[in-house]
Amino acid sequence: MSNLVIVESPAKAKTIKKYLGKGYQITSSMGHIRDLPPKRLSVDVKKNFEPKYQIIKGKEETVKELKKMAKDADNVILATDPDREGEAISWHLAYLLGLDLNEKNRVTFNEITKTGVTKGINSPRCVDLDLVNAQQARRVLDRLVGYKVSPFLSQKIYKGLSAGRVQSVAVRMVVDREEEIKKFVPQEYWSIDAEFIPKGSRKCFKASFYGDENNKIDISTELQASEILKNLEGSKYEVYKLKKGKRRKSPAPPFITSTLQQEASRKLGFTAKRTMRAAQELYEGVEIQGKGSTGLITYMRTDSLRVSEDAVKSARDYILNRWGGKYLPESVRKFKTKANAQDGHEAIRPTAPDLSPEEVKKSLSADQYKIYKLVWERFLASQMANCIQNTTQVDILAFKENESLASQRYIFKASAYTIAFDGFMVLYVEGKDTEQEKAKILPELSEKMPLKLKSLKSNQHFTEPPPRYTEASLIKALEEQGIGRPSTYASIISTITLREYVIKEGKSLKPTELGEVVNKLMTERFSKIVNLKFTAQMENNLDEIAAGKTVWTSTLSDFYSDLIKMLEKAKKDMEGVKISLKEDQIDKICDKCGKPMLVKRGRYGKFIGCSGYPECKNILKFVEEIGVKCPKCGGEVIKKRTKRKRIFYGCGNYPNCNFVSWDEPLNERCPRCSEILYRKVGKKPKIYCGSKECGYEKMGENE
Repeated sequence: MSNLVIVESPAKAKTIKKYLGKGYQITSSMGHIRDLPPKRLSVDVKKNFEPKYQIIKGKEETVKELKKMAKDADNVILATDPDREGEAISWHLAYLLGLDLNEKNRVTFNEITKTGVTKGINSPRCVDLDLVNAQQARRVLDRLVGYKVSPFLSQKIYKGLSAGRVQSVAVRMVVDREEEIKKFVPQEYWSIDAEFIPKGSRKCFKASFYGDENNKIDISTELQASEILKNLEGSKYEVYKLKKGKRRKSPAPPFITSTLQQEASRKLGFTAKRTMRAAQELYEGVEIQGKGSTGLITYMRTDSLRVSEDAVKSARDYILNRWGGKYLPESVRKFKTKANAQDGHEAIRPTAPDLSPEEVKKSLSADQYKIYKLVWERFLASQMANCIQNTTQVDILAFKENESLASQRYIFKASAYTIAFDGFMVLYVEGKDTEQEKAKILPELSEKMPLKLKSLKSNQHFTEPPPRYTEASLIKALEEQGIGRPSTYASIISTITLREYVIKEGKSLKPTELGEVVNKLMTERFSKIVNLKFTAQMENNLDEIAAGKTVWTSTLSDFYSDLIKMLEKAKKDMEGVKISLKEDQIDKICDKCGKPMLVKRGRYGKFIGCSGYPECKNILKFVEEIGVKCPKCGGEVIKKRTKRKRIFYGCGNYPNCNFVSWDEPLNERCPRCSEILYRKVGKKPKIYCGSKECGYEKMGENE
């Protein structure tokens, strides 16, 4: 008997073939093969939102070949990815190949290993129409918003703009954060910091002013700080209270999709899209020296923290053999999955915990290695013993001799910890969006011990606004708000940056003027679509459809009726209104008709056109000058973008001048050699001299 197994990608097909052997022919659909055509709505709203699917352009030969192979096979097995998107691909394949949906011809693989593939092949089921309908509902919802709202945006701002159901909410979050930053009013506060040396020691340590014996005192002005310093003149110091203890720190759970994307952003500087691309390759299978094509991690789109018993046992055996029994907790660690998780798959883990990153490094690309190392270390660490820290907290009393006990006596505080046992931290430490606390050591202290004051000074501070979102923190916020799902986070970020509603400055996400204007129009006219709670509820509705508890067309009907009401009102209220962007207004007059020129956008990007169009059709090439002269030829340096929207700088006289730089040239000269200075943004921003021989640099900011 011949069996035809259809998966999405050739890499996955190659790995599976190794495990199935004779009697099985493995092929791939190369992703989706049928979808809604791109140039029209393709949803019949009058016929219960019936989608009008077509074979994707360029996939005709693939479908033809699949039909021929299916006809020659005794049995067709649909083995696309184990999520809603994969279920929908299997459903489309079944339709095109004329397969019976009542037959058990659908299998899924949580991991592309011999165990995972064998388990999947031996557990066939019918195509899950509830999962398919949940995917259809999301696809149609997004199409309705895109094809109904986008033309309105294009008419009111400029041609070519688009709206997205979930992406518009993400833009709103970025814009709202920017508004918080703009409106933030810094509050002044002061600290008083001291350095002390214990009696009989040469080692000094730092402590900070806390208050008096009764209460904490917040210092808000320089005058208040000066009064406290004056009161401290002539004081003696001693250890007032000393508390020692132990603190246990538990490891982070294994990765789910969102936490993998966050950690890869923090530690590796990867975009969500780059992370998922490498993870997909690791899941589908990589050619490993001596092992052939091997799937190295489990399925990477998941929000479950569940882990198989076999994987835990394998991890514990590896930990015991490599680090010894003290690094192994007595009982197996189990992590609780959040309430609204789908729990269809395990957490992201290595398929073979005993296969270390170093063993497979030579067979992997740089990105694959980095992501595998991250997944492997996080999973192994999640099954290791706690880190134990020795903690010390000390209160220091400032007092004056020969004064009554009723006089005010001040308290300084210091704390520190040391690592008593590193536990899981021997392997892995979770990244944070803010700087991590570093271990501090205090000298040996005892209560009533006299202390010598080495220095005492006050420092002015100001409260800071909330930080801009990074990819990592925006994904975390989307997850916390219940917006999007594991399969959508990467596409959300990619879409809002590709549309230039949001730009990246270093790691920070900043809304453009276009993003702010579009968001203002959406929040004023389509408030329900960009409402965070409504969008989160819609995700829950999709989950209900997937669970078979809700009819998908009913969800669409309720949404569509509200959408049309909002759209009709917006059109009526804004009839004849046209919104212009400040960034599109330039100081240039048309040399043909005398009217102002404007920055416009067309199929191939920005250009400068006459505001008198269509009467005057004068156009000019758009260049974004930055006001800096080229260090090679003296021409104007212009800002350019790659196909992936990454910014770089080049000379406007290209190709006669080949000056180019990833870092921004500045209108500043080096104080040492007078060469041009450049600004580098990123994890360690700096301003540096363009002359390699000079070497001048200073700290910069991610502006």
